[in-house]
Amino acid sequence: MENLNSYLIMSAILFAIGTIGVLTRKNVIVIFMCVEMMLNAANLSFVAFSRHLGNMDGQIFVFFIMTVAAAEAAVGLALIIAFYNNKESIDVDDVSIMKW
Repeated sequence: MENLNSYLIMSAILFAIGTIGVLTRKNVIVIFMCVEMMLNAANLSFVAFSRHLGNMDGQIFVFFIMTVAAAEAAVGLALIIAFYNNKESIDVDDVSIMKW
């Protein structure tokens, strides 16, 4: 059986990279990709614990997380495209000045 610590360390590194990306970037697409990376880090932890414990609960959680992430990607990209059509920019700073 594989070492659980190596999977958890990799998951923590991926989550940290995603968090740093969300906090430091201004491009909405890059922020969106960093959030997806954070979700995948959580998925990796769930699968690692599921395999270590020998049950399928973690893998079922991953299935639901991937379903929510797919819906988030569809809605998020639609919002980004709509925002780009209005402002011709995808900077986070421009979102705060969005008016009706």
